[in-house]
Amino acid sequence: MWISLLPETVRPSERFDWFNDTVAQTVMPTVMSPEPSTEFHAEAEMLDLGPLRMARFAFSPLRSRRTPALIRHGDPEQYQLALIRRGAAVLSQSGNENRIGAGEFVLWDTSRPSDTRILPGPDPVRLTMLQFPRTLLPLPGRRLERLLAGRLTGGHGVAAVLMSFLDGLEAHGDTCEAAELRRLGSVAVELAGVLLAQRLDDAGQLPVEVRARVLLERIRAFIEDNLGDPQLTPGAVAARHNISLRSLHQLFRSHDPQPETVHAWIRRRRLERCREDLASTRLHAYTVQSIAHRWGFSSATVFSRTFRQAYGLTPTEFRGLSLAGALARSVEDPRTERTFGRAPAS
Repeated sequence: MWISLLPETVRPSERFDWFNDTVAQTVMPTVMSPEPSTEFHAEAEMLDLGPLRMARFAFSPLRSRRTPALIRHGDPEQYQLALIRRGAAVLSQSGNENRIGAGEFVLWDTSRPSDTRILPGPDPVRLTMLQFPRTLLPLPGRRLERLLAGRLTGGHGVAAVLMSFLDGLEAHGDTCEAAELRRLGSVAVELAGVLLAQRLDDAGQLPVEVRARVLLERIRAFIEDNLGDPQLTPGAVAARHNISLRSLHQLFRSHDPQPETVHAWIRRRRLERCREDLASTRLHAYTVQSIAHRWGFSSATVFSRTFRQAYGLTPTEFRGLSLAGALARSVEDPRTERTFGRAPAS
């Protein structure tokens, strides 16, 4: 599960020292200095994924330097790939220097000196980071040096797939078992490897298994983006990705520990999205039929029957119980729900 690293006992005046120590212990030792004359804010959470770790941070402007002396003192020998969610930073390493903004990835090597400046903004910077041993990437380090501190845009292709994957892992990782998290960690590294290989024009050096896994994740991302289309069928998915229907089914069978047909996977994801909407108090004004249509069910009768087969209740029964439970919880605990990186309403 996600582990918060900020003790409730840390006073505002001690937050910077706490954050400095936390980064040294969980990321790598650095020399930090905060932006003067501003109250320092910081949050940190970690999720273990087997041999690698996923972290998310929110913090105020600062400067962080990784010196040769600190590398000699302690080096996790990792690549660290960060997705900037909000704000901006200027990163320098191996002769490269770039400004990295929201929606962009940046890679650095803990075994090389670096200099990072988190730029001032209206809100704390927020980022999601993967930390993994250098040995997990099937790419030569001498070539990856070109990408250190470089801007890796995340709006399309494999970068967009990786961003979507990290979104899902952040949202649902704490519901997964340890073995599932290890498998998801392997997928994350494979996606990162393909992203970096493409930027180096070295995709052909990646193992066939890795390229197949990335194709599967790209297909799943496409399905997620098009669940509301009633014409989304296995045949349409295969045609969109220029593969045969047989190859599509084989791809799903060979990369899933609990094989599921493409049609079943699409149906399950549609049902899960409908279930989320039916349980949402924000969408209580929408009819069951409109929610079903929103996620690609063209027939209310088919949706109702399929939903009941999956969950043991009709959509209307499930919604009634969910909304009644939400109302009861709000009476017991009226505090505003908090999301990471945003303080609760006062």
